Amino acid sequence: MDIVVLIKPTPDITKVKFDVEKGVVERSSATLEINPFDLYAIEVAKRIKRLFGGTITSISMAPPHAEPALRDAIARGVDRAILLSDKRFAGADTLATSYTLAATIRKLGHFDIILCGEKSVDGDTAHVGPEVAEFLGIPHISFVTRITSISRDTIVVEADFGDAYYEVELRLPALVALSRPVIFKEEFVEPSMPRVSDVLRAKRARVEVWNADALSDVANASRFGLAGSPTRVVKAYYALEKGRNARVVRGDEGVVAILNALRELGVVL
Repeated sequence: MDIVVLIKPTPDITKVKFDVEKGVVERSSATLEINPFDLYAIEVAKRIKRLFGGTITSISMAPPHAEPALRDAIARGVDRAILLSDKRFAGADTLATSYTLAATIRKLGHFDIILCGEKSVDGDTAHVGPEVAEFLGIPHISFVTRITSISRDTIVVEADFGDAYYEVELRLPALVALSRPVIFKEEFVEPSMPRVSDVLRAKRARVEVWNADALSDVANASRFGLAGSPTRVVKAYYALEKGRNARVVRGDEGVVAILNALRELGVVL
């Protein structure tokens, strides 16, 4: 079975910088690591591979310094890693990102299932997975918390839609966007730490780097990056929390002081 795992290298949001003028994240300003939701996709992919055999191909669109995240994916069990990296991909919104990822999958030629995290911790849109599936014209399901069963032709999953859990059967090829935690059949899935031997193997492994020209036979370059993004971030800023305004009261007058403070706030009359 040919399995594709979409991976987004995400920065440490507490350290990353923003280009306020352009309204984009300067991803080179912080170390990139695999988005936590995507770690679950890798683990599920490994379980599917154990059942049916095949290969796991990870695809990521990110700057060149995201390569260590792809090597981490190899150390965790991915067979092939493709990094889409080109200045023409920069500034992409979710639509342009999905278009580029879908074009890459189309160029691979064959796939049975695409797995990804339901969202990324930096963007939190949950758009990319479903949009990739729509570009490819395949069925998809998001917010998946359990994979009940899977065969070479179909997959049955349970998805949390907030108001209820839904059991859905999809015919393969399909895309499944995973929540966390997730259950594979009766087993809770937890991302495993790679062994030292796997880390060393990943350091020697090849990470394929594809630029925009590599997709010229399957995609329209005008739909890449900022040029192909219909949405714009008009303002970027740091949302800082206000500190607590503490009052210290001592002695017998403490109760009176607290009551007066509550009256000022309108909590009591």
